[in-house]
Amino acid sequence: MWSREWVRWGVLVALTAGGTAAMAALDVPSPALFAGLLVATALALGGLAPSAVPRRATGAAQAVIGVVIGVLAQPATLAGLAAQWGPVLLAVAGTLALSMGAGLLLGLRRGVSPITGMLALTAGGASGLVAVSRELGGDDRVVAVVQYLRVGLVTATMPVVAAVGFAAAPSGAAVAAAAPTPLALDVGFLLVCAVGGSALARLARVPAGSLLGPMVLAIAANLTGWSFGATPPTLVVELAYAVIGWQAGVRFTRESLRTVLGVLLPATALIAAVVVACAGLGLALSAMTGATLLEGYLATTPGGVYAVLATAISAGTDVTFVVAVQVLRVVVMLLVAPVVARLVARPG
Repeated sequence: MWSREWVRWGVLVALTAGGTAAMAALDVPSPALFAGLLVATALALGGLAPSAVPRRATGAAQAVIGVVIGVLAQPATLAGLAAQWGPVLLAVAGTLALSMGAGLLLGLRRGVSPITGMLALTAGGASGLVAVSRELGGDDRVVAVVQYLRVGLVTATMPVVAAVGFAAAPSGAAVAAAAPTPLALDVGFLLVCAVGGSALARLARVPAGSLLGPMVLAIAANLTGWSFGATPPTLVVELAYAVIGWQAGVRFTRESLRTVLGVLLPATALIAAVVVACAGLGLALSAMTGATLLEGYLATTPGGVYAVLATAISAGTDVTFVVAVQVLRVVVMLLVAPVVARLVARPG
C-alpha cells in the first residue's frame, strides 16, 4: 500500500514540475500553485492522486507564503503613502467591501456556502486565501479556481484597459533590481519568521495563524530593518505554492467539479462588476490625492500585484504610490478576511 502511495506522490511531483515550467513560460501568475492544482485535480478525478496532503506540509507552505507576502511591505514603499493615508485607506476599505459583498452574492448559489463565496472573491492575496480557506471553513477547491480566475482576468485585461482607456504608452522606464542576498541569510530569515510567527500565532490563538503569524513577523522585520533585504529562496517558495495547489486538487471529486464549473459564469460576472467598481474607486482616489487617473486605476485594481507593477513601470507612472496601495490592500485583506470569515460562519 505504501509503495503505491509513494508512486502516486512521485507522479504528482514530476507532473507538477513539468506543468510549472510550462505555466512559467506562459507568464501564468503563481505557476507552481496553478500547475499543482491542475495536476492534482486531474489525478484525483482519475483515482490516481495521493490520499491527502500531510497537515504539517500544508502548515509549512502557509508559513512560507505568509513570509513571501510580508516581504512586500518595504519601508520605502509604504513611506510614499505618508501624506495620503486617509484616501488610501478609504480606497482599500471600499475594495474590501465590494469584493466581499460580491462573494456573499456568489454564496447564494446552490452548493456554495457564504463563507466559500466570500473567500473566493475577496480581492487580496490569492495564494494566501487559498491556503487558509479550508481552515476557515470554506471549500478550498472553489476558492482556488475562482481566485485564480480573478487574477487571470485582471492580469489579462489590465494592459488593454491602461492602453485603450488611459492612453498609456511604454516609456522605457525601468526599476533597478535589488542586490541578491546570501542564501544562508534568506534561509535563516525564512525559518525565523515561519517558526517564530507560527508559534506566536498559536499562543495568541489567531485564526489562520500559520499564514498570518509569519506574515506579520516578516512585515515587522522589514519595517524595522531587521530583514537585511532577505527574501525566501525561490525554490522553497515554488514548492510551497505547489503544496497549496495539491491541497485543494487532491480533494476534487466529480460532484465538486460540477459545482466549480457551475459557478464560473456567475463568478466571472461578479469579478467584472468588482473590477469596474474598483476602477471607480481609482478615479476617486486620483481626485483625492492628485495622482493621475492611470495611477488611481492601477492602485485600486483588485488583483495581480506583479502585473500591476509591470504595467506601472512600462507606463512611466509613480510606481512607488501604485505598489504601496496594492501591498497595503493585500496585507489588510489577509488580516481582515479571517475575522470576517468567522463572523460569516457564526450561526445566525
